[in-house]
Amino acid sequence: MVAMPDLDETDLQILRLLVANARRPYSEIADRVGVSPPTVSDRIDRLEELGVIERFTLDVDRETLDAGIEVLVEVETEPGATARVAEDLAHRNVVEHTYTTADGAVLAYATVPKDDVADVMAPIVEDGGVRSYDVRLVAEEQWTPAVAGTAFGVECAVCGEPIGSQGQTVDLDDVVEAVCSTECREQLTASSSAVPAGSS
Repeated sequence: MVAMPDLDETDLQILRLLVANARRPYSEIADRVGVSPPTVSDRIDRLEELGVIERFTLDVDRETLDAGIEVLVEVETEPGATARVAEDLAHRNVVEHTYTTADGAVLAYATVPKDDVADVMAPIVEDGGVRSYDVRLVAEEQWTPAVAGTAFGVECAVCGEPIGSQGQTVDLDDVVEAVCSTECREQLTASSSAVPAGSS
C-alpha cells in the first residue's frame, strides 16, 4: 500500500495530450510537458494502475472502410426494453457508439451501407421492444474532449468520495484500488479477505 498524491498539473497536461491523440509519442509529450520520456512513461503507468486511464483505443473511420453513410438512430423503446435494445444495437458491427437516455430512448451512431438503414434495424425491431425509430444523416462531426483540472479526480473504491492527499492505493490480487483514507483501506482489505478463495 502506497500513499497516493493528488493528480498534479503535469498529470493533467499528459492526460489532455493523450485525449487529443492517444498515439502521441512519449518523447513528444515529454517535450510539451517539460519532463523526461521515462517520467512520462512512469506517470502513465501510475494513471493506468489508478484506473484514471482504462485503455487506449483506436478511432476507426468506418465510412472509409465500409463505404457507408454516417447516421444517428434514435429509438423509442417499450418500458423495460431499453437495456436490451441498446445492447442489440451495440452488437451490430456498423454501430460505433450507443447512448441510453434517462427517458428510455436509445441513440446510436452508425455507419451503414447506402440505402440499407432499414435492413440494419429490421432484426432489432423484429425482436420487439421498439415503439419507433428515427434516422438522421450526419452532416458534420466534431469531437472536442477535454480534461478539466478543477473537476478531475479519482474516487475512492469504498465510499466514492474524491481522493485527496491522504489517499492510498491497495493491491488486491493484482488489482490496484484507490481509497481516500486508512479507514476505507481497512474496510476494503477486510471485505476482500472475507471472500473465500475461488468464489465470485
